[in-house]
Amino acid sequence: MALVIEGEERIAAPLQKVWEALNDPAILKDAIPGCQSLEKKSNTEMAAIVVLKIGPIKATFNGEVTLKNLNPPHSYTIQGEGKGGIAGFAKGGADVTLTADGADTTVLKYAAKADVGGKIAQLGSRLIESTSKKLAGQFFTAFGDKVGNG
Repeated sequence: MALVIEGEERIAAPLQKVWEALNDPAILKDAIPGCQSLEKKSNTEMAAIVVLKIGPIKATFNGEVTLKNLNPPHSYTIQGEGKGGIAGFAKGGADVTLTADGADTTVLKYAAKADVGGKIAQLGSRLIESTSKKLAGQFFTAFGDKVGNG
């Protein structure tokens, strides 16, 4: 079951600072809902452990996060895939673009695609879609708050 989520966040920080934060595992870990750990394996690869509750199912996902199509400091694609044991799997990615709006504000736009399978996929598309949108919103809001106030 695949879905697309789009949005934008205004961040009170210069473009370069936002770009650096998008590549900082400590900031990403704090912004990802349910993230237990995020370890940098290389400049473009990270290992993640995320605990998520979707409806009645709570699962721990062990996964990989990869950064692709890097165009510093303007855009990249972040892709992730996680396996949640009997709960199933989740994979997805987001195309992220940054645009300066003056010297101290950056507009971050994202277009994310998500796909789930296994037990989670049986929960119904409405629940998965609303949960995915909520999680994406929480991530980008938390990220914006952390970078804008950090």
